[in-house]
Amino acid sequence: MTFENLKPKVTEITSNSTISREEKLLKICELLSSSIDYYNWVGFYFAHPETQTLHLGPYVGAETDHTVIPFGKGICGQVAVSNTNFVVPDVAAQDNYIACSFTVKSEIVVPLFVNGENIGQIDIDSHVLDPFTEADERFLEFVNEEIAKLY
Repeated sequence: MTFENLKPKVTEITSNSTISREEKLLKICELLSSSIDYYNWVGFYFAHPETQTLHLGPYVGAETDHTVIPFGKGICGQVAVSNTNFVVPDVAAQDNYIACSFTVKSEIVVPLFVNGENIGQIDIDSHVLDPFTEADERFLEFVNEEIAKLY
């Protein structure tokens, strides 16, 4: 399914008034994971500025021990500080990478802004080397813009 075909499905989920915000986030994870073959782990981390940590939210994929990540550590922690997208074509070549699984080959993290504040991020791991393009970045920015409306 193309990103353009997925956009209305994302909006349909975020607009659904009968389910909670957490359920909406999980449904978005499920949609992305099942619709894009190289999205092997899809999840959200949310910032706790007072402790300078990210906390795992809804996700789909293999279990992870990384439920709390300090700002600055790993790809997610770096995005919490930089406020910019981070695409890692090959995690083996990345110095500040927190290994989740030997099957993960690449990662993309896109920050989630609400009223100009980085409140978290969407994190996607792939078992494929270098699959993420600018189209993935633009689509995930769209996803986060839709999610921001929930806050």
